[in-house]
Amino acid sequence: MAASLLATAPAVAQTQSGQQPNITSSALGSGFSGTRKLDPNQKMLVTADQLEYDYQKETVSAVGTVQIYYDGSTLEANRVVLDRKANTLFAQGNVRLKDKDGKIVTADNLELTQDFKQGFIDSLRLDTPDKTHFAATRADRTDGNVTVFQNGVYTACEPCKDDPSKPPLWQIKAKKIVHNEDEKMIYYQDAWVEFFGFPVAYFPYLSSPDPTVKRKTGFLIPEFFSSSQIGYGVGTPFFWNIAPDRDLTLTPAFTTKQGVLMQGEWRQRLMNGAYTIRAAGILQQDKDAFTTTSNGVTEYLPGYRDNRGAIQSTGAFALNKFWTFGWDGTLVSDRTFLQDYNLISDGVTTKTSTVYLTGQGDRSFFDVRGLYFLGLSVTDNQDIQPIVGTLNYNKVFDKPLWGGESGIKVNLTSLTRQEADFIGTSALTSNIGAVGIPTGSCALMNPNPEQCLLRGAPGDYTRLSAELYWKKAITDPMGQIWTPFVTARVDVASVDTGYLPYSYMYGATLPGQNPLQSGADDLIRGMPAVGLDYKYPFISAESWGTQTIEPRAQVIIRPNETDIGKFPNEDAQSLVFDDTNLFEVNKYSGYDRVEGGSRLNLGVTYTAAINGAGLVTAMVGQSYNLFGRNSFAYGDMANTGLESGLETTASDYIAKFGYSPTKYLEFVTRFRFDNDNLSMQRFELQGRAELDRFNVAVTYGRYEAQPLLGYYDKREGIYTNASYKLNDNWAIRGAVRYDFAAGEFDYTLVGLSYIDDCFTLALNYVTDYTLNGPNAAPVNKVMFRIGLRTLGEGGFSTSFGSSSETNQ
Repeated sequence: MAASLLATAPAVAQTQSGQQPNITSSALGSGFSGTRKLDPNQKMLVTADQLEYDYQKETVSAVGTVQIYYDGSTLEANRVVLDRKANTLFAQGNVRLKDKDGKIVTADNLELTQDFKQGFIDSLRLDTPDKTHFAATRADRTDGNVTVFQNGVYTACEPCKDDPSKPPLWQIKAKKIVHNEDEKMIYYQDAWVEFFGFPVAYFPYLSSPDPTVKRKTGFLIPEFFSSSQIGYGVGTPFFWNIAPDRDLTLTPAFTTKQGVLMQGEWRQRLMNGAYTIRAAGILQQDKDAFTTTSNGVTEYLPGYRDNRGAIQSTGAFALNKFWTFGWDGTLVSDRTFLQDYNLISDGVTTKTSTVYLTGQGDRSFFDVRGLYFLGLSVTDNQDIQPIVGTLNYNKVFDKPLWGGESGIKVNLTSLTRQEADFIGTSALTSNIGAVGIPTGSCALMNPNPEQCLLRGAPGDYTRLSAELYWKKAITDPMGQIWTPFVTARVDVASVDTGYLPYSYMYGATLPGQNPLQSGADDLIRGMPAVGLDYKYPFISAESWGTQTIEPRAQVIIRPNETDIGKFPNEDAQSLVFDDTNLFEVNKYSGYDRVEGGSRLNLGVTYTAAINGAGLVTAMVGQSYNLFGRNSFAYGDMANTGLESGLETTASDYIAKFGYSPTKYLEFVTRFRFDNDNLSMQRFELQGRAELDRFNVAVTYGRYEAQPLLGYYDKREGIYTNASYKLNDNWAIRGAVRYDFAAGEFDYTLVGLSYIDDCFTLALNYVTDYTLNGPNAAPVNKVMFRIGLRTLGEGGFSTSFGSSSETNQ
């Protein structure tokens, strides 16, 4: 018969003498942690098929489907025996003890003392709420906080649902596993790390924080790396958890060729933000590894030095709910140090250091920052990189003006550069040596004025620009949308151009080009404009879907642009005429150029939402210079505007077509056709697809030569990256970039990854021909990373043809 009793703890059942068996709260409720205090006032419920009393041995037994509930803890077993003399509780057969905090102990037999400070569990398995698992042939508990697992196994992987007896993906088997709860550490003695049941690594001694610890002082998983210049290397990080708000990681990395690379990272969180400081340094043992010989000539690469190092720091602080202050800075001994010693992400060739202050209001935005650009490849020349300070302020006025929106935009830019940055417009003039020195006729001392563009001016340049605007959208009864607008902009600048060669300033120039002159000058420029934007959308609802046709016209009246070329063009060189800027009042990408002359912009947009077949979008347009000087027909130091498709009275035609049958599949194409013969000048295709387990993205571009802008050959290339999930855990990925003009691949990537709840793996092989410019050997890199949940992450990388190597 079944027996059940509800009693005040610690009683289970009364003997015939009226005395209560002493099943204690500490014996039942502490689970395996031994640290939780149970409430002695809680009641205990015992259920079993029957209760047996042995008065001679002074034992009470609950037999058959035993369940004991006490203060959130549950003990289940085939049989539970209370020994009143020994004051112990003994459970037998299919024992399962679940603590209130979620820990679960399963065992064949379980014995606990009254205060749970001493005990052992045979054939034990411990499952924690953190989804980590211990197993052992025997477990002993001492001092109330130390558990010793004999012939133990630890893993953070869940058992296989189909076959629980199957070995987990990874586990650590050790002769002895010691779990010290006060220290929150787990120690492994005579341990093997196994994958899929096969041993792969042996450690006579190993330790790790217990699963409850998020930050713990100790050694992290080593990092391995190699390259031809530094040899083989291994870094052994040591993490010091100084306090909850700060920590320090020290990583001595031992290399076979160059000695010891010392690294350190300090992190600290304050009340309103956080910052980090990272540093690395080495006294190289073999600097000759950073030389290359070609045709008997030895070139010394940036790494040819005894002492090398870097300091990096980041920080961000919220001064209040509106203002944020921060920085991201890098200082290096030489430009290839970070790449040579694998201290920067793959493919990064420029590091931008900045310090900033940003404010965000309901209708305003403020940002001031300083910028320093650090080139990281062999061909970079730091003297042509500018140091820049910018201020941007945008404000939409609170009160409407004449029923419309009005506001102000302000930009302040100040920069300095030591040397002129020339670029050639032909193969002859664009040759760059292995260490970044121009060898053609665009060398600094004697640039060919007809074949060289000035990408960056030497000297100092400061410009302040302010623009007021007003606009109002008016919809008439027919649904036509009329938007009149007014803008007024003023630019003032101080220019002190450094040395420019005589041959460049006074040599033959392109028609209309006004090359920058050496010397100082103060400039002022104004550009008012009035205009009207007109749209008339026609919407048609059909049985197959909805379509919209929207013709649009925009007319702008303004004077000519003045002082073209006298303002150095530093921020407005990127001009691509397409659907995104057809209706921009100023099509230049920055403030150094301002569009002048009156203009008419025309375009038609079509959209169709087809039932069950997706969305179609299309757009065609053209721009016309009505009267006045066409700004795009007059080049500046970088020839911006020339060969853009806007330099003629009637511009090239631009078009866009897009189709998205579902949210998982999309195609977008953009075109630019010559106004005279409709030859294609520019074509771009972007595609994206997510099909079940397959993801792919494709970007294709074909651009005709633009020699006046430095592109003397037709450019054509395709970049594709794709991934495929083999199953829920395994995935492969690849990326390739092919240069049709050169007839070769210039970037490839192949990767394999695995991820589940306890293990991550990533293996990538990358080949990049573009990191170091022309005449440089490709950079080949193998990167492998592995992560074991609760134990940490590590890996290795190796380079063939490193960032400082060239063809020999």
